[in-house]
Parts: sequence; structure tokens; C-alpha cells
Amino acid sequence: MTEGAGLRAGDPPENLTTTEAGMWQAFRDGSEYDLRSGDAAVDDPHGDLPWGPERTVRARVVSWLLLDGPPAFAGRVPSLKLTGLRIAGTLDLAGGTVVPYVELKGCRFEEQVLLPEARFTTVRLVDCSVPRLEAARVQIEGDLHLPRCRFPGGIRLTDAQIGTDLLLNQAVVHQDRTGRSIAADGLTVGQDLQAELLQSYGEFSLRSAKIGVSLNLRGARLVNARARFALNAPRLTVERTLYLTPAGLGGSSSGVTPARGTRIQPFECQGGIRLDDGRFGDAIDLERARLSFTGEQELSLRRVQAPELRFLGEKPSGGRVVLSGARIVTLVDRASSWPGPGRLHMNGFVYENLVPRGPFPLTERLDWVAAATAEYNPEPYERLAAVLRAAGEDEDAREVLLAKHRHRRETLPIAAKIVGYVQDWTVAYGYRPGRAAVWMAVLWAAGSLAFAYAGRPAAPPEEAPDWDPALFTLDLLLPVVDLGQASRWQLSDGWQWLASALILAGWTLATTVAAGATRLLRRS
Repeated sequence: MTEGAGLRAGDPPENLTTTEAGMWQAFRDGSEYDLRSGDAAVDDPHGDLPWGPERTVRARVVSWLLLDGPPAFAGRVPSLKLTGLRIAGTLDLAGGTVVPYVELKGCRFEEQVLLPEARFTTVRLVDCSVPRLEAARVQIEGDLHLPRCRFPGGIRLTDAQIGTDLLLNQAVVHQDRTGRSIAADGLTVGQDLQAELLQSYGEFSLRSAKIGVSLNLRGARLVNARARFALNAPRLTVERTLYLTPAGLGGSSSGVTPARGTRIQPFECQGGIRLDDGRFGDAIDLERARLSFTGEQELSLRRVQAPELRFLGEKPSGGRVVLSGARIVTLVDRASSWPGPGRLHMNGFVYENLVPRGPFPLTERLDWVAAATAEYNPEPYERLAAVLRAAGEDEDAREVLLAKHRHRRETLPIAAKIVGYVQDWTVAYGYRPGRAAVWMAVLWAAGSLAFAYAGRPAAPPEEAPDWDPALFTLDLLLPVVDLGQASRWQLSDGWQWLASALILAGWTLATTVAAGATRLLRRS
């Protein structure tokens, strides 16, 4: 095809078909070129019914219009607005600069669309059938809209730059030959990435992507069960919130939390999610999310940073939840959302506030920590205790630290384990110092009765004070204070063993009380 002499004057070339000539004139007028028949089944771009030449234009002519098209009619702005057309051949705009506005609705592309390193103002493909979209390093000043489109061969937006919004609402995207459905590593979006009710069959890759406002995956369905990740987004930056939450069906507004009573579609993911080293300005929201993992798949939140994590989804099916090194200000969670022992990892997980949704008693919170510490690790216990203490829950904080010692006891040799049980039964490892006074009184009474029954022991003639079994027993129990009794009387036979046992008990109780007092002073 060659450029005719009258091209610059706006006349269509002679070798255009009637359909292409009509598109040419609509481009100059800036009006919509609509070739729908009115029959929904026939007009379905994703259907099997064929579209003949009366609805077909060549991709080469579309490229010609966009890259070097005719001038507009007087008082009009040239734009390509096509509805219900079939584009034959490969639409190749690679490296080009497209100034006109582009909007295609309900169109059917026979071959892939190539936009790598091209420049646009705004591109809107709505409810179109596109075998594959290749748009690496594309630059779009305004929006890139792809709602309700279907891409059997995937989308590539690697290092693309979108000035305002990227819309993928209700799009259906299948994987390419590499297993990726949407390859968008290094993507930059000035405002929102809206992918509400998206269906992705393959890996949705957003490595090192930057989203200027929010990333909305409400009601999306991500399926990649046979590979490692369904959503692979390490080093993702979202200035506000990542929504992995339900979407309303039947006319609810996009991007708005569904009202009570609205029929909803939850966020569903069959395959791993990786958000390692991500930065989120407001929150990571997992309200009612359904996560299904197999084998080594996991929800990986290693080293993420966010003011709030809303862990409020259904309990993940299989796999693991990893929060190692994450730093969260407020953890909003539900007891039923967390996985069981061996499937939760929280080494180095830092959070400052706990806001449970629904009942979350301390016993279940301790089970939550224990689930993350199959092998003894004091850090999760100490973090929980610090958060509870900061919230004024000192009694609960002591229970958490007591649970830490009990967990540690199970890892000790048998002798140390026995000593641990004694410390637990007597004074609860020093977290119940009041018990020490009770045990001291019991031992004092028992010792006094025993030594009274034994009678006066032997003593040097010159040092024979009055025999007082109660004072003698108290001198044995107090390890620091010397009442001048224990050193003056000489016991024999089994009474020496009783005296030694009382001395040992006194030291144990005194040490425990001192440890408890030290903890109290540190907290104050």
C-alpha cells in the first residue's frame, strides 16, 4: 500500500475497502464507527460466529491512521473509535508515537497487538478479544483501559509507564509460553491499578512495580496451582492500599466496599502469593480472601512494611503464611484466619498494636504464637508480651511470658525439665511472686512442727540458747538473714537432710521473688 497524492488533503486511498473507507472518514470526523448488527450473539467478540468482510479492516490501515493519518475535518479532533469491528493481521505500532485518542469496543483482533516502546495519550480497549498484547516499555500519558477484554496469550507490560490509571476490571487473561498471564515487572502507574473481578490463569508478575495510589484486586480470581506463584510481586510499592478483598456483583460501584446484603465475589487465589520487601502506604487488606496453597506454595510477606495488615480472610488451605521480618504498626486479625502449627512463620515479625475482629481470647492468641514456633523461639512471645503490656494488659503479658518458659522447658534435658516443673508449680517461674510467700509460710509451719516433734538438738554447752523450732526453721528458710539459730544447733540423722532441703527451698524461693521484683522494676 502506498500513500496516495491526496492523502494529506484527507481523501482516502483508492485501494481501501468500503469498510476501511468508512473508518477513514470516521477518524477524520472524530466520531464512533459502529458496525454492530444488533444481535447480541452475533456481536459477541468472544463468540464463535464469524465476522465477514463487511465488518473487517486490515491492521495495516489502522496503523496508518494512527501513525500518519489524515487531518481532521474542520472543527473536529481526529480519533479512532471503533465498535464491533474485526481487525485482520498484526496491529504493529512498536516504537511509534500515536497522538489521536484510541478507543475500541467489542472488537475482535485476529492476531496479537504489538505496542512495545510506543507512545500514546490514552488507549481504551473495552470488551475486546485480543490473542496477545505486547506492550513492554510502552508510555501512555493518560489511561490504559482493558476492561472485560480477553487475552488467550497473555499481556506483557514490562517496564511500561502509565500516567494515570491502568484498568483490568473483569479481564480474562491466560498464560503465555513462559507461564505468565500478566508480565508487568517494573510497571509504573501514576494513580490506580484497578483489576476488580480479574481472572488470571498463570503468573501475575508485578516485580518492582510502583503504583501511585491503590492496587485493587477486589473479587479477582488468580489461578496458577501447578506453579509456585499466582501473584509474584516482590519489592512492590503501593502508595496507599493493596485490596485482596471481595467485590460486589450486580451493579455495585467499582473500587467501593460492597454494602451489607450485596452479592459478592471474594478474592480467590489458587497458587502462591509473594509480596516480599513490599512497601504499602496505608494497608494490606485480606478481608474474606480465599487462599488455596499446595506443596511449597505460601503467602509470603517477608520484610514487608505497612501501617496496617488486615488478616481477615478464610484460613488458607494448605501451604504456609510467612511474616518473617515484616514490620506492621497495627495488626487487625481474626482467630479463625490463621493457619495451624508448622504453617505459620513469624521470626522477626514486628507489630505495635493488636486489633482483633471478633473473639480472640488469650489462650487462642498463645496457640497463634505456638503455631509459629514449632522449634522454641522466644521472640514471638516477647513481642506479644510487649504489645499487651503497652496496651495496659499486664496480667496477659505475664501469662505470655509464662507460656514462653513452659515452651522452652520442653526443649531442656530431663534434669532441667524437672527443675522447671518445680519452678512452675511453686512460683510460676517468678511471674506469680505471691506464691513464694504462701510456700514460705507452708514450709515454715511444716518445718516448725517437724523440729518440735524432733525435740531439742545438741548444742555446745557454752552456746545453748533457748530452743525455738519456729525460729530455727525461719533461719533455715531465709538465705540472707542470720537469726543466730541454724549455726548453733547440731542436727543428726535424717533431720540434717530436712534442714538442707529447707535451705535449698529458701534459696529457690528468694531467687524467684528477686527475679519477679526485678521484672516489676524494669516495667516501671
